[in-house]
Amino acid sequence: MFSLHIDTARTWRGGQNQVLLTVTGLREIGQRAALVVHPEGELRRRAAEGLDVIPLAPRSEVDLAAAWRLARVVGRLHPDVIHAHDPHGVAMASLARSLRAGAKRAGAAPPLVAARRVDFHLARHSFSRWKYRQVDCFVAASEEVRKMLVGDGIPPERTVTVHEGIDLEHVRAAPPVDVHEQLWLPHHAPVVGNVAALVPHKGQRYLIEAARLVVRELPDARFLILGEGELREQLERQVREHRLEKHVLLPGFRPDVIGWIKNFDLFAMSSITEGLGTSLLDAMACSRAIVATSAGGIPEIVEDGRTGLLVPPRDHAAMARAIVRLLTDAGERRRFGEAGQARVAERFTVERMVEETAGVYARLVAAPVR
Repeated sequence: MFSLHIDTARTWRGGQNQVLLTVTGLREIGQRAALVVHPEGELRRRAAEGLDVIPLAPRSEVDLAAAWRLARVVGRLHPDVIHAHDPHGVAMASLARSLRAGAKRAGAAPPLVAARRVDFHLARHSFSRWKYRQVDCFVAASEEVRKMLVGDGIPPERTVTVHEGIDLEHVRAAPPVDVHEQLWLPHHAPVVGNVAALVPHKGQRYLIEAARLVVRELPDARFLILGEGELREQLERQVREHRLEKHVLLPGFRPDVIGWIKNFDLFAMSSITEGLGTSLLDAMACSRAIVATSAGGIPEIVEDGRTGLLVPPRDHAAMARAIVRLLTDAGERRRFGEAGQARVAERFTVERMVEETAGVYARLVAAPVR
């Protein structure tokens, strides 16, 4: 089986990590996998060794020149399956297939698979409707995302859930980072960590509001929000307005994020919407107890009362109560952390994800959906 993967993002987030894990994992089980990436993207840099990497990205959603170049790549490589991992990638692949059909090239177009990792509704403009009609199978990162696709009009038989996975060996090998030393925190201060892009749907504004309540009861508590994004200035202003500069820190993007997570006392996710939440998987693999919202696919990872505590989205008071409860109960934190690590090892490994993804390809090639 030969799959051609497309990811047009320039930045590095959880989705790009999943693409790299998928492509690398497929190669490890003996399949060929090539990767079309943004020429200046972080994914290209990280995938440079040992992978077939084609630098190509559209300048807009409807970039016919990029689609022509992709059509030539498809004609040269003859992949069995095309797997587009982001909306612009789906658009480029759909256009490339149409251009090849219009040019009457030899051979049938390979099936098109579209990854769907976010619980946002599909856009409803005419081009979006057209491009998603070209998709033979949507691979949803969670059952919640799959249900949303069906609700948006995608036939159920063209959808499948493949939960994302993480590389447990990578997690185990990552050296812990002494966050207290790195950030000059008091040695006895409990640390609540969050890892996510600083964008509206990640809901860090509610985590900061929760922090304001937590420090009234636990003045030594510290909150670390790791990530970058459009809301940095707004979140920093919120921290200043609440006079939380000593309690809430935004250290930015950290490539050694697993090492940071290993020294959190608690992991908090404040998302308003969330496809699945791979940073939660990382935290659970590090035996961290979780406080998270019940948004999107999060309840498919976090078992409320067993691996963590779930609270309603946007409810900063409920999040604060959950954080205080776990920070003041080391035994419960330890039990949740151990149960979370076992759950990830059982259900959310990269090996399981790759096996299920390869199964999707095999079914499409053997009996295309349409």
